[in-house]
Amino acid sequence: MNFKRSDIRRYYNRLLDERCLKIATIDNIHTVLHQVLDLAVEDGYLRNNVSDNALKELKQARNLFAEKRKALTVKEQDIFTDFLRSCPMYQHWYPIFAVMLGTGLRVGEVTGLRWDDVDFENNTISVNHTLVYFNHAKGGCYFGVNTPKTRAGERSVPMIASVREAILQEKEYQEQVGVECMARVDGFTGFIFINRFGHLQHQGTLNKALRRIIRDCNQEILDKAKGNEAVVLLPRFSCHTLRHTFTTRLCESGINIKVIQSVLGHADISTTLDIYADVTRDLKKAEMQTFDDFMSKKRDA
Repeated sequence: MNFKRSDIRRYYNRLLDERCLKIATIDNIHTVLHQVLDLAVEDGYLRNNVSDNALKELKQARNLFAEKRKALTVKEQDIFTDFLRSCPMYQHWYPIFAVMLGTGLRVGEVTGLRWDDVDFENNTISVNHTLVYFNHAKGGCYFGVNTPKTRAGERSVPMIASVREAILQEKEYQEQVGVECMARVDGFTGFIFINRFGHLQHQGTLNKALRRIIRDCNQEILDKAKGNEAVVLLPRFSCHTLRHTFTTRLCESGINIKVIQSVLGHADISTTLDIYADVTRDLKKAEMQTFDDFMSKKRDA
């Protein structure tokens, strides 16, 4: 396959200049394209993934400093999870989103999670593959299983209490409604997170669900608000925001940076350090504001 890095650059620049796509849209295209090229590398069609860092280089070359993805605040996270627990219409979505918030698994890792990957005795989750969904040259869109491209991607993630509870809740829910996994992908089956027909979930369906949940949650908050009462509403966010939120909570709690890198499966610690630096910078601002408020009260006393 004669496919070069310059082809990717040319393609992204054309999307930006001729198609006038937003950088966020190109970001989504890059996510899918990168996964497809990972499979091409795995199958021996390419020696390496020529799209590695292509989007980052495009942003640097064009000075496209898009706003960084923001994690949910603690308050927003609580609003989100409390709404999922309490709303009958959306309760069945709680387990998968709770697992994402409590493990930081990527979308393909959590949708590809199987019952065999969960060790309830030792409270660990084995991450050893990724479920991908994309449009093939023949046959249209369908699922495939991709193995981690780096050793860091294959890892064991500790299962905290909320994650264990969420997975057991999913098991109980499936037993109650009588649904079981009907999917088999590249020899893999027994997937945990399935829809009511026993079929697999993917990033598109999860993000659509999030949009509905955010809409209805915010409407409920506004309906309950009294007069001009200040309220906290959920921002628009995606599945990746939940991974970033998990990372932020780890940083805020003072977890060792190498532990964070290991849990997230970052091959390059600079990726972890970038997130850590952003979080600690925000924490410093918040702490200094608290100090400034305290000193102002002292002066006014």
